[in-house]
Amino acid sequence: MLVAAGGTGGHLFPAEALAAVLNNRGITVELATDHRAEKYSGSFPAVHVIPSATIRGRDPISLAKAATVLGYGVAKAWAKLPSIKPSIVIGFGGYPSIPAVIAASLRGIPTLIHEQNAVMGRANRFLAGRVSAIATGFAGVFDKDPKLAAKATYTGNPVRPMVILAATRPYSPPDANGPLHLLVFGGSQGARVMSDIVPAAIGRLDEALRTRLHVVQQARQEDLVSVRETYAKLKVTAEVEPFFSDLPARMAASQLVISRSGASTVAELGAIGRPSILVPLPHALDQDQKANAGFLERAGGAIRLDQTIFTPERVAAELATLAGEPARLVAMAKAAQAAGVVDAAERLADLVLRVAGVIPQAR
Repeated sequence: MLVAAGGTGGHLFPAEALAAVLNNRGITVELATDHRAEKYSGSFPAVHVIPSATIRGRDPISLAKAATVLGYGVAKAWAKLPSIKPSIVIGFGGYPSIPAVIAASLRGIPTLIHEQNAVMGRANRFLAGRVSAIATGFAGVFDKDPKLAAKATYTGNPVRPMVILAATRPYSPPDANGPLHLLVFGGSQGARVMSDIVPAAIGRLDEALRTRLHVVQQARQEDLVSVRETYAKLKVTAEVEPFFSDLPARMAASQLVISRSGASTVAELGAIGRPSILVPLPHALDQDQKANAGFLERAGGAIRLDQTIFTPERVAAELATLAGEPARLVAMAKAAQAAGVVDAAERLADLVLRVAGVIPQAR
């Protein structure tokens, strides 16, 4: 089978999770993507680099350039498919998924797209009417579109095996005078706003609460020194790094998370079951992170703070309140986990096999 995905973790992580499940069922899965994801070749037996372009502007020149590159990508994918011989092509969003899915559709190969976010992204919107089936990471994505709803199945967002392992660790609420483990991150590349706001917020807390904090924070390389120095001056125990390869385990060890609200992050918070303060990326065209955070907020597992009100004063107030209400943290953790789908990759694999015309093996 062939998965097609954009070159970012948000698209590739669920593709890798599906591939792991299908591999366990004896099915070979290859990847079609653009040059950004060549470094992920170790996760797949073969990676097919297909030209693609992101539509960034609406002026005629930008649209013509993007259309030309995407058209070339479709032609290249069309030429490659007979040698790959996939039973199905599964798109995971991002413009690099378009050429392979379109070429498969033109060749009569079954196609399926998976939408990770609570609102459909532009690439998947373009593909939705052309594919055999649609899987969604959130329920109700097509409540206002009966035509697409008819071929959509809610599977949840596939999570990596390390997330499933982390989900076995039960939530441990903070004691009244014990340590409070706080995890702060902003996506795969960190977020400047987290470095600007969270240390300043912690500096506004009472000393008694500050001394209880154990902070693990992801920060951009250029912010590392300032964030570390701030925590040192505040005498706060903190581990600050640009990247954590074991982030799911860190999430499981935390008692509260402050983060962005990308689809993978929300899926992992749900699967593991941890309370969170979510700060959606404010400038996304589709406002997908705002919708994702709203899902977990409505479930009772998160507090959503738009970036306009994500201030040191507001964050300090939220931290002080939550630290004094361990029962509320427990309730949020339970609500988050109830909203999560740990077996989403298995459910998606079953759907893929049905659409491909293969009888699912017993699990």
